[in-house]
Amino acid sequence: MKTDFLQALAIQRWDDHRYYHHSRINQSLHLLSAISFVVAYGLLFIDPPLAALLAWLVSMSSRQAGHFFFEPKGYDHVNQATHEHKEEIKVGYNLRRKVVLMALWAGSPLLLLAQPTLFGAFAAPAANLMEFARQVGWMWLWLGVAGLLFRTVHLFFLQGVQTGLVWMSKILTDPFHDIMLYYRAPLHLLRGELIDPMGHVQAH
Repeated sequence: MKTDFLQALAIQRWDDHRYYHHSRINQSLHLLSAISFVVAYGLLFIDPPLAALLAWLVSMSSRQAGHFFFEPKGYDHVNQATHEHKEEIKVGYNLRRKVVLMALWAGSPLLLLAQPTLFGAFAAPAANLMEFARQVGWMWLWLGVAGLLFRTVHLFFLQGVQTGLVWMSKILTDPFHDIMLYYRAPLHLLRGELIDPMGHVQAH
């Protein structure tokens, strides 16, 4: 069972890399995202709302910017797949689902402005900008937890419990894995290589 789980995790990681990370800019942004996520993990034990602010403002924004603005959307000759096919088979959040998630993230401070105690979730309205930012941080922390659990449970019904648990494990460990995968991406960019030739994928 453990071997099956680890094999499924390796497959999800491999598919995520070969299908969705061709752009060297995207890879470099993932490196930035991964490093800041690791810092945020450490901050979770010290200052959870600050960890959430770092995770969403730096880690998530840089990561998703890479996918939305720099990753090629045309035909994938390396994997012989259309962009539409890759969006359809993506295990986690495809671009459409990410739009919804990021809209909830961007809109949540507006909800706090309209409901200063968030329907009683906070003892009192924020007295200053710093308190408001920390309350937003708490909201974003729970949004991240909800987004992770929602898709995990969703996958339970779509593809089975193991697939959902594997995906959740992949998401939580992606920052460490991305550092190992993409630490050389900025060097490739400096050399003028905008697209990873993915020779290792073709060889595989």
